[in-house]
Amino acid sequence: MKTIGLLGGMSWESTAEYYRLLNQLTRERLGGLHSAKCVLYSVDFAEIEQLQVAGRWDEAAGILAEAATSLEAAGADMLLLCTNTMHKVADPVAASVGIPLLHLADTTADAVRAEGLRRVGLLGTAFTMEQDFYRGRLESHALDVLVPDATGRDTVHRVIYEELCRGIVREESRQAYTTVIRDLVAAGAEGIVLGCTEIELLVRPQDSPVPVFPTTRLHAEAAVSRALADL
Repeated sequence: MKTIGLLGGMSWESTAEYYRLLNQLTRERLGGLHSAKCVLYSVDFAEIEQLQVAGRWDEAAGILAEAATSLEAAGADMLLLCTNTMHKVADPVAASVGIPLLHLADTTADAVRAEGLRRVGLLGTAFTMEQDFYRGRLESHALDVLVPDATGRDTVHRVIYEELCRGIVREESRQAYTTVIRDLVAAGAEGIVLGCTEIELLVRPQDSPVPVFPTTRLHAEAAVSRALADL
């Protein structure tokens, strides 16, 4: 079994889901008392969030690259950047290590295409929805990506940072997300990408009239498949 390196803490709420899913999926595959071999480096999200807001992405990349080298030194065979938003700096982080980085957007795009879909709605932080680093990566897989309108983007972003990253799950926020999802479907979305690892704490499959693609679970599934590929 290969060792999975988790670069997490952004937020720790979703990183805890990564840990749970990796171990659960490994047990399902191997049975008995098996669990995932993994190492975790958890950063202080408050420092990263301040750099996001200030647009100091190079500094954030440096922090994550240093953490990635620590994971490699600890024996990781692959790297998971456990956050959609910080895939903005995935390239410099990947370049800092000699182990492969399993890109979250690639695993998500593979899942969308496997379902035969081409047009998806994207929910995430404002950075993820409005900038090209994530949308463009999805589009490089021949997908058509829709995002909410300005009001919808504000709602999705606010709930992530003010609630989900703090472990707060509110039914009224679920209903607000459902409204945003239905607007995307009305605009032609055939599926919804939950493009922030915390959104899976809130949105369930039954909250959408079209398939949802939970990026945390998809990322974890791809990592376990790679970790167990030689067994």
